[in-house]
Amino acid sequence: MSTSESAGIAKVNDLREAGADLRATDLRAVAVQLAQPWPRGIRVERDLLGEREVPTEALYGIHTVRALENFPLAGRPVPAEFVTAYGVVKLACAVTNRGLGAWADDPAKADAIERACREMAEGKLTEHVVVDLLQGGAGTSTNMNVNEVLANRTLQLLGEPPGNYDRVSPLDDLNLHQSTNDTYPTALRLAAILQLHRLEDQLVALQEAFQTLEQRFAHVVKVARTELQDAVLITLGREMGAYAEALSRDRWRVYKCEERLRVVNLGGTAVGTGLGAPRQYIFRVVDTLRELTGIGFARAENLVEATQNADVFVEVSGILKACATTLLKISNDLRLLSSGPEAGLGEIRLPERQAGSSIMPGKVNPVIPEAVAQAAMLVMSHDQAIAAAAAAGNLDLNPFLPLIAACLLDSLRLLTNSCDILRRHCVEGLEADEERCRAHVESSTAAATALLPALGYERTSALVARARQTGRSIRETAVAEGFLSPETVDQLLSPEAVTRLGMPQMLPRMSYQKAPGRGGAAQLGDTVAEGGVGSCEPPAGRQAQEADLPRMVDS
Repeated sequence: MSTSESAGIAKVNDLREAGADLRATDLRAVAVQLAQPWPRGIRVERDLLGEREVPTEALYGIHTVRALENFPLAGRPVPAEFVTAYGVVKLACAVTNRGLGAWADDPAKADAIERACREMAEGKLTEHVVVDLLQGGAGTSTNMNVNEVLANRTLQLLGEPPGNYDRVSPLDDLNLHQSTNDTYPTALRLAAILQLHRLEDQLVALQEAFQTLEQRFAHVVKVARTELQDAVLITLGREMGAYAEALSRDRWRVYKCEERLRVVNLGGTAVGTGLGAPRQYIFRVVDTLRELTGIGFARAENLVEATQNADVFVEVSGILKACATTLLKISNDLRLLSSGPEAGLGEIRLPERQAGSSIMPGKVNPVIPEAVAQAAMLVMSHDQAIAAAAAAGNLDLNPFLPLIAACLLDSLRLLTNSCDILRRHCVEGLEADEERCRAHVESSTAAATALLPALGYERTSALVARARQTGRSIRETAVAEGFLSPETVDQLLSPEAVTRLGMPQMLPRMSYQKAPGRGGAAQLGDTVAEGGVGSCEPPAGRQAQEADLPRMVDS
C-alpha cells in the first residue's frame, strides 16, 4: 500500500473515530481530495433520496439500508418461512415474464434470475433478508430487500459484482410487472398455507397420542369434576378421549381454512387494476404459482377488493385462536390432574423434564404444559392484534400487513411447536396413578351418585350422610351398613357402568319387603312392593343384592 493510500484511509478512519456522520458524499470528497480509491469493503448505491454506503459483498442494497435505519423495532428479521415463500412468488413472476418474452435477448440473465429465485425458495438466501419484521410501507421494505438480494445474487451467478444494476435491476427485472401490494400478501398466503400443513400434521400426531391414552386408561375409574367439585364417576380414558376429540375438531378447522387463503391478488399490482402489467401476465401468473407449488391458488375475481381487505387473515387467525383455547384448556387440565403430587389431585404423573426450584429440593414442575399454555395465550393476543390491524386499513390498501404477517406466522409457529412438545415431552410419557384414582373414587361422594340406580335418591343421600358421620368411604359404608353387597357396588363402579351412555330402559325398582311365601329376607328376582324407593335403610339382616338393581331391558 502506498503512502498516499495509507494517508487517505487514515483520514477516513480519523473522521469516523471523531464521530463524523460520514455519508457517501463525505467519503467521496475525501477520496477526491486525496486522489484515493474508495476504502475497501464499501460500495455506494443511489436512490431518489440520495446515496448510502453498502458493504461491498452484501446482497442487499440501498433500500434495505434505509429500512434498517428507519425501523429498528422488533429486533427480528422477516420470518424465514416468509422469505422462502417470497422466493416462490418471485419465481412464478419470473417464469411468467420469461414466457411472455422478457429477457429473450439475454437467456443467460433469465436463467440466472430463475436460479436466484429458486435458491431463495430453498432457503439459501434467507440470511440476506435482514429488514425488521415490523415496518411502514405495507411491506415495501421486505419486497425491496428481496428484490435486491435476488438481483445481486443474479449478478454473482453472471460473474458480475453486486450493485451493477445496469446489468440486473432490482426494480426493472426482479420487480417486473409486480408491486409490493400483490406480491407481499400472496407470499404471506403461501407461507401461511405451508405452515398450516405443518400444524395439521402436529395436531394429528397429538390427537393420536391422546387416543392411545384413551385406550390405555379405559379401565381406570376416577372422579369427574364440575366447577372443581366432585361430580360423578368417569374413566381416565374417557377424559383423554375428550381431548383427542377436541383436537380432531381443531385439525378439521385448520384443514378447511386453507381454502380461505388460496384466493390471491397476484397480478393486480398496486391497487388491483393491474396497472403496468400486461393482461396475459395477469392471466398466467397465478397459474404458474399453482403449478410451482401444487396448491390450488386462484386469482381473485375482484382484484381491487382483494388488495384492499385483509379480513381473510382475521378469519384464519380466529381458527388458530380456537386451537389455542383447546391447548390452553388441555394444558391446565394436565397441570391440575398432576398437581401435588402428595397434597394435590395426583391422578396422573407427567414426565419429569427438569428440576423445578432453586430453593425447594425435589420439586418438579409441569413445565411443558406451562410453556404450551403461555404460547396459547400469546396466540390469543396475536389474534387481537391481527383484527385491529385488518380493521385499520384505509381505502385501497392496508398498510399494516407487516403486523398481520408477523402475528399470523408467529401464531402458526407457536401452535405447531406447542403440539409437538406437548406430545413428545408430556403426553406420550403420561402415566396414571391408578391407586390414587381408586382412593378418590372410594372416598368421594361421586361414588354415591353411581349407586343411584340401586338405591334411589333418598337412600343414597342417607348413605352419604352415614359415610360422613363414620368417616368411612362410600364403598365401605354401603357394604358395612347393609345398603348393598360388595358385588353390587363393584358392578356399579365398574368402567363399563360409569361410561355407559345414559341408563338403559329400566323396570321399577324392587322393594325390601319379605317376598310372599318365602322365609327370610327378600331374594333375587323379588317383585316390587310399596316403600322400596323411599326407604332410607335396608331391612334388618338384609343387604341389597345385584338383582336388586333395576332390571335392564335392551332396546
